[in-house]
This record gives sequence, C-alpha cells and structure tokens, in this order.
Amino acid sequence: MTLRPFKQVDVFTAVPYRGNPLAVVLDGEGLADEQMQHFCNWTNLSEATFLLPPTQPGADYRVRIFSPGRELLFAGHPTLGSCHAWLEAGGRPRGEHIVQECGVGLVKLRRSGERLAFAAPPLRKSGPLPEEDVTLIARGLGVARSAIVDHAWCDNGPNWRGVLLKSAEQVLALKPDGAILAGLDVGVIGPRGKVGVVGSRPSGDDCLFEVRAFFPGNNGMAEDPVTGSLNAALAQWLIGAGIAPRSYVASQGTALGRAGRVHVERDEAGETWIGGASVTCVDGQVRL
Repeated sequence: MTLRPFKQVDVFTAVPYRGNPLAVVLDGEGLADEQMQHFCNWTNLSEATFLLPPTQPGADYRVRIFSPGRELLFAGHPTLGSCHAWLEAGGRPRGEHIVQECGVGLVKLRRSGERLAFAAPPLRKSGPLPEEDVTLIARGLGVARSAIVDHAWCDNGPNWRGVLLKSAEQVLALKPDGAILAGLDVGVIGPRGKVGVVGSRPSGDDCLFEVRAFFPGNNGMAEDPVTGSLNAALAQWLIGAGIAPRSYVASQGTALGRAGRVHVERDEAGETWIGGASVTCVDGQVRL
C-alpha cells in the first residue's frame, strides 16, 4: 500500500458539516477498480473520487467516481468537490474554464467567488416517465398518484427518475419505502410556493425549491444529502418546461439536518450551470 494525498470535502455549503461530504484521493494511479470500489464502500459516504492524469485533449484532470456498490459515469457533488480539491492542491487550469474528464466525457467548470459551477451534461434520456413507473414511485413514496403533478426522465449518467410534488412541505414529509423503490434512483422536487408561480417563495427564504434524492445504497435505499447531477437534470427539465425560472436556488438535505444550497443558472447560450460552495474538512494522506 502507498500513502496518497487525500481530502474530505463538504460540498454545496460554505459551512463545514452542513453539505454533502466527498472523499477525494488526489492520486489514483495504479489502483485497480476493485480497490477503488472497496475504498468507497469503506468510507460509508455517498461517493468517493480518484483523480488521474487526463487521457483526452483539453482536459485538466480525469476523475473516476464511485458510489456504494457501483461506479458512476457522472455525478455533480463529486465534480465540484474534486475540482475544489484539485485547485486547493495546486491544480492550474489550462484555459478560461477548468475541464474535467469523466465517464460522460468532458465537463466544463467555472469559478465565481467562493463557488464553483459545472455545465450540466446533456440528458441521456428525457421525456415523461412510463405511467407504471409513476404509480410505483407514488406508492414507494407513500403519496397518492395525484400528488405527483409532473414527472420526467432525468438521466445524465445516474439514471434519475424525477417527480414534481405540489409543495416543499410534501417533499419534506416523505417517508419512502426502500423495498418498493428498490433499484431505482428517484429525485423529488417541490416548490416553496405554488407550482408554476415564479417568485412565490416565503419571505426571507432564498430557496425556490426543496429537493430530495433516494438511491440504492450499501444496505438498501439511501438518501443523498445534496445531489448535483439530480439538480442539473431537474433544472434542464423544469426550466425547459417553464416551471422554473432561468436562475434559482434549491435547498436539499433539510430532512437529514443539512443545509445544502444549489445555485442554478441557464445562461444566454442555453447552458445550464450548477454551482455551490465547498469546504475542506479533512486534509492529509490515506493508505491505499
């Protein structure tokens, strides 16, 4: 085993321990797939990443992203957290944007003050979900079918199924059944106000939506504290459908005692950017 530089980064928060933690091994060269997967499982975090030299022209670094039991082609909070760790360790981008190589190809990132943001990759699958899926998800979430006011495929690497509920309160009240939702990646979003009424959030609240994400974990279904890939896909769906404005902030992690904040913006060129702050909580070495 070799001592390798390591950071544990909290993502989508500027306050330690209020976002989504990520394990980042800054030198993954020479590690087998099985070693990476075993280490990820051992961390008991939603994801762990391994930084490697790029193989594609234009990339600044390559990242492999693992979640418990599987490797992911793309994930949002590992993208932001890995980039934060790479920059903090002395990484210097070659151009205007930082360019990450991962399973879905090249992903651009940009810096804005304390926040990093990534350009959402294209959806691999979109459009409404099959009705049998919607019925199953409603049952698994413990809500009536009529509570789901809209739905869509939100597949951008992780195979998210997105559903829109009538309110943030409904989202926070969910008590999902892991046996019914077994094997599904389900994202749930609800407005802090009325569906389709932009700017109807409560006074003093900077967040327009509440989000929760459920996925297969180490021991059945898990809930992700804050999920960049899901928020990216939800934004592409909801902004495209005219349900969400071109710029907003989503809250996630409330049900887990976290305070994640995801900043969403669709620019004039039509690209959707997903951003948030990151903070390093552990900095040292790991034996792998």
